[in-house]
Amino acid sequence: MTLEQFKKKAKKLPDEPGVYFFLGFNKKVLYIGKATSLRDRVRSYFAGDLIDTRGPLLVDMVAKAKTIDFRKTDSVLEALLLEASLVRTYKPKYNTELKDDKSFNYVVITKEDFPQVLIIRGKNLKDPGTAKGIFGPFPRGGQLQEAMKLIRKIFPYRDAKCNPGRKRPCFNYQLGLCPGVCVGAVTKQEYGRTVRHMILFFQGKKKQLLIALNKEMRAAAKEEEFEEAKELHRQMYALQHIQDISLIKEEYRSATVGTHRSTRIEAYDIAHLRGSANVGVMTVVEDGTANKNQYRKFRIRSAKGGDDAGALREILSRRLGHDDWPLPRLIAVDGAAAQINAAQKVLAEYSMSIPVVGVVKDEKHRPRNILGDRELIKGRERDILLANAEAHRFAIGYHRKTSRKGLTQE
Repeated sequence: MTLEQFKKKAKKLPDEPGVYFFLGFNKKVLYIGKATSLRDRVRSYFAGDLIDTRGPLLVDMVAKAKTIDFRKTDSVLEALLLEASLVRTYKPKYNTELKDDKSFNYVVITKEDFPQVLIIRGKNLKDPGTAKGIFGPFPRGGQLQEAMKLIRKIFPYRDAKCNPGRKRPCFNYQLGLCPGVCVGAVTKQEYGRTVRHMILFFQGKKKQLLIALNKEMRAAAKEEEFEEAKELHRQMYALQHIQDISLIKEEYRSATVGTHRSTRIEAYDIAHLRGSANVGVMTVVEDGTANKNQYRKFRIRSAKGGDDAGALREILSRRLGHDDWPLPRLIAVDGAAAQINAAQKVLAEYSMSIPVVGVVKDEKHRPRNILGDRELIKGRERDILLANAEAHRFAIGYHRKTSRKGLTQE
């Protein structure tokens, strides 16, 4: 497969989470990676600066690859777990840095009556025969920590701080993150079932897990064990509606720290004259540079003049309807809580967990503050303000042109 064929195939990949494979002769697995957006991640391997961002090892891998394959997942969390499972199974040559480095983390489920779920460094791993399950490697500690917070909300488990026979429950039990092994609130059989469910999830067998949960829920309901059935239903719902924005944030934070993931920011702005000639725009900043080829114009169709939040909801809905446009890692809106909430509402309707920030202006329309997740904003103020300024400039220009000539464009 030629470089152009690789690029063409990469463009056709879905803009969704999943795991991708670079395959060599006889479909031998050369490299496995995970992605928040399969399309964006794989396309980045064919950028001109690959050797600078990822080093000669990955350049050599791309040169030897014959084709690309992928497996979609329903969430970034599942992509993270599936990647670790597949790397451990296939041991691809170019994932050597994951396989050999003893500083990476593993999730270990101990082999005892009430297993503990622990995060252990590779160099501290003991005989695998002493564990019920070992999952990893996970190269990024921050992502694993966020992943375990999500998993623990679905499947409360025992950690090293929860010891049977305590008079008082551990702190995590009070938070609903521990099943109560410490105070005998759960039987060995009940907790064992939770552990089996967790192992299926770590193995990437979500479909099989949902079938098992559904079967057990129906059986519990038939036996009139309604509390148990309710808990199983809760777990099923949580698995089908995983909210992993924290992992997307972790992915975004690492985007400018030695990785090959681009940082795409989209900014939106509305322009009108006392409610007439109502238009909106989208601008794009990638890796600190305005990408004017990807700017877009919208004529507001349904929102009433002067309803900026309604106009924002409309153009963002229309924008998200374009599957061929790459998704941003961050959205910047012009305004405060009303505009941020409007954007978040549309994203929720599309089941997308993209962070949103708002640029607040003073009476002279100068940036006064950026509202949103402070960790995401820190160090990216320039890019956010650039995207916002470009959106304002572009919106005013489009509004004037539309007012003057009655032109419309999308």
